[in-house]
Amino acid sequence: MPLHPEIATFLAGLPTPPEGPLDPAAMRAGDEAHVAPLEERLPLHAVEDVTARTASGEVPVRIYTPVEADSHGVLVYFHGGAFFLGSLETHDHVARSLAKETGLKVVSVGYRLAPEAAFPAGLDDCSAVVRWVAEQGESLAWDGTTLAVAGDSSGGTFVAAVVAKAHDDGFDRITHQILYYPSLDLDFDVDRYASLRENAVGYGLETAGLKPFNAFYIDSGADPADPLVSPIKRADLTGLPPALVVTGEYDPMRDEGELYGRRLREAGVEATVSRYEGAGHGFVQHFSWIPEYHRVFEETRDFLGRR
Repeated sequence: MPLHPEIATFLAGLPTPPEGPLDPAAMRAGDEAHVAPLEERLPLHAVEDVTARTASGEVPVRIYTPVEADSHGVLVYFHGGAFFLGSLETHDHVARSLAKETGLKVVSVGYRLAPEAAFPAGLDDCSAVVRWVAEQGESLAWDGTTLAVAGDSSGGTFVAAVVAKAHDDGFDRITHQILYYPSLDLDFDVDRYASLRENAVGYGLETAGLKPFNAFYIDSGADPADPLVSPIKRADLTGLPPALVVTGEYDPMRDEGELYGRRLREAGVEATVSRYEGAGHGFVQHFSWIPEYHRVFEETRDFLGRR
């Protein structure tokens, strides 16, 4: 189907991006300026900002409790933003929707960003918070069952890297991985994936922008040949937790996400790949108010309920 008309209208109204080098500070300020006021956000039983004291250091997290209960399963969420954008605030609405639809307590991670924090600082923060949840389970009212990890875009990269690292380290508490339009191959070889060519221009995120957007992360020491940076390059995917991989029809990174899902299945991992027609990159963050795309939270709930 064609690009969703409401997305097309939105993209047509965007100003032409300024030429020259990207300015992380200015782009972050622009993102924060569009955050909804607190009174307009989805209400939940409780939302609390705390500091997770972890092996990686002190990491800010925001904990969303959907309803009052003695205990909950937990979903740890990593926001997207090409490793240099995004925050607890810019993705607050995503975390709230995940909590409401899944019924899980959501722990959103305010990991360190490039270029100020060199690789692997952000990844270490995400990994450490997952372990912190398991270690602090009683104080978090974790029920000891579901411990899922989810992320969008570069947050999806961190999901794949975190579960792989946990597997290699013998940490087996992660029960599910959920990757929304993940970036899994940071060498951006346009000959490898047809979607990098088919969706190169006109759908929001453009193929030509991938390298400059990810340069802050790569230049900080993230080697695209490293499977913790480009998880598609991991040779052995056996033993990883069940996965839900969500892609957008018009996302340049669609094919790497779908290939990752196929490779997981070939390795014996239960994996669901779900392509959202008419959607481009970022639709969970930017367009989940459209009913067809809000369904992603219901699909996440159903996936988590299978086990």
